[in-house]
Amino acid sequence: MSAVSPPVALAAGVSTDVLVVFGVVVGALVLFVTEWLPIDVTAILIMVVLAVLEPWTQVSTAESLSGFSNKATIAVLAMLILSTGVSRTGLVQLVGRKLSAFAGENKSRQLGATIAAGGPVSGFVNNTPVVAILVPVISDLAHKGKTSPSKLLMPLSFASMLGGTLTLIGTSTNLLASETTARLADQQGIAGLHAFSMFEFTHLGVLVLAVGSLYLFVVAPRLLSDRVPVEDDYLTEYALGDYLSEVVVRESSPIVGQTVRAAIDADRFDADVLGLVRDGERFIEPLGQKVVRAGDTLTIRTGRETLADIATVDDLSLTGAPDDERDLEPTTQDEQALVEVVIHSGSSLAGQTLSSSSFRDRYDANVLAFRSRGETVHERMDDRRLRVGDTLLVQAPRSGIDRLSANPDFIVAHEPDEPDYRTEKIPHAIGIVLGVVLAATVTPFHIVTTALGGVVAMVSTGVLHPSEVYDSVDWDVIFLLAGVIPLGIALEQTGAAQLLGEAMAATATVLPALGVLWVFYLFTGVITSVISNNASVVLLIPVAVEAAVELGANPFAFVLAVTFAASTAFMTPVGYQTNLFVYGPGGYTFSDFFRVGLPLQLLLSVVTVGGIAAFWGV
Repeated sequence: MSAVSPPVALAAGVSTDVLVVFGVVVGALVLFVTEWLPIDVTAILIMVVLAVLEPWTQVSTAESLSGFSNKATIAVLAMLILSTGVSRTGLVQLVGRKLSAFAGENKSRQLGATIAAGGPVSGFVNNTPVVAILVPVISDLAHKGKTSPSKLLMPLSFASMLGGTLTLIGTSTNLLASETTARLADQQGIAGLHAFSMFEFTHLGVLVLAVGSLYLFVVAPRLLSDRVPVEDDYLTEYALGDYLSEVVVRESSPIVGQTVRAAIDADRFDADVLGLVRDGERFIEPLGQKVVRAGDTLTIRTGRETLADIATVDDLSLTGAPDDERDLEPTTQDEQALVEVVIHSGSSLAGQTLSSSSFRDRYDANVLAFRSRGETVHERMDDRRLRVGDTLLVQAPRSGIDRLSANPDFIVAHEPDEPDYRTEKIPHAIGIVLGVVLAATVTPFHIVTTALGGVVAMVSTGVLHPSEVYDSVDWDVIFLLAGVIPLGIALEQTGAAQLLGEAMAATATVLPALGVLWVFYLFTGVITSVISNNASVVLLIPVAVEAAVELGANPFAFVLAVTFAASTAFMTPVGYQTNLFVYGPGGYTFSDFFRVGLPLQLLLSVVTVGGIAAFWGV
């Protein structure tokens, strides 16, 4: 760290340095919450601002970039690659299928199978890809079992978070918390602080998983509504009745002889041709080059007012609307015509629009509507910026759906009929993951070393192809870690963490140390509900340690409280990526997460804090 002038003292003992760092933190939180900039760009901006304001932030250029070389960042990168290798073998999907076959149409078994599929496995495979893998499996289980997906998908997300508390590698939050704690121990020499071992808190994680699973099985079904009724099709579910219409092309129409692509003036009208019926046969994409003939019936997606304008301009006869989603399927091919597609974290579409991404041309697909943060969008879809978790209702031929399924940018909420899994590599994948865990447990090697060795082993054994390694990484997460780690350093080096810690410790005047620990758990849960779980860990662990030191309490207990609270963010769909993955396919509203998640958060606050006090002491 470069030398800086002594901080300028202000009123109430707050220095200019501290105020500047608080300003950077507030600015970062605003950008994270509003998503005015993509997360990775916000992270880069944080690094730049910290380095430019070095005289006040006390973060040098080298320190502002130190997040890229941090062990936690590299370990998370390696674990994401290992998780992708496991998913390529189809192991998690096969487990899900076995459980769904056992569940059948029994709703209690379905819920139990969902919790069992998402919970324990998330302790050993990063929970974010686990949910991405299981969303189509559980969605199919719900539809085949005559159950609303709304009853199963939120429990899947919550169970995966609970399972992530079992081991060091269950979630990126644990890895980051471990490295942050180790850095504080090295720099400040605080007794009792140390990096987490692989099974450091497994006994507490088992308790949290058991209590949380019981809540999901007994209480959650009574709080969850059937947001996606079983008997409804996609047209009803997405309220498309006023946005789909059929028109007949008259002989006098000026679009006769034109291609479908050129038939409607896209610059003038917000409309898409989704299907064409000719001589009793129905055709869907690719339609662009098909020439329009008199007597053709076109299915058009647009609003009523726009439809009237198109009918007048192009001399079309209005005939009505499709009765159900089967009217949008072709009669000449046996294929799935409509499917929901979720924008995955790290997707190249995040931050883009349907128009700028050339989505239709790339996948021969039409987007009928999409859900974004609880809002169903029908109009001007080409101009709306897509975000992680947005769910598109897509009409596409089998080839287009296969390409969507194979693309890591998307979670297709429907399993392909003939999935291309490398089932013969399952023993290799299991052996490699177990080797990574055992080596990190019984040898002096750090998890980052064993995980990187596991990546090499997966490529060497053919579990992963070399070209898939880079696509396996969620670069948004990596850049986020690289950006918030130096922000945590700024909090420590300027004394901002100490100031906040002293303020939190002041609650000890009315609460015992155990009560202060409980307050930290709840505060972390609230913060994580509006920003990234990784960001909350980096920002709050230094504060928690300072508060513990001020109280004379066990700092490791406070670190665990922050880590567990950040790993179990149930109250909002934006607090954890897995919640975003199920938000659209489950048809949930923002209030659904609060109604189901708040009681669970409060229950686990008592269980977790009590467990920490019993196992480690306060």
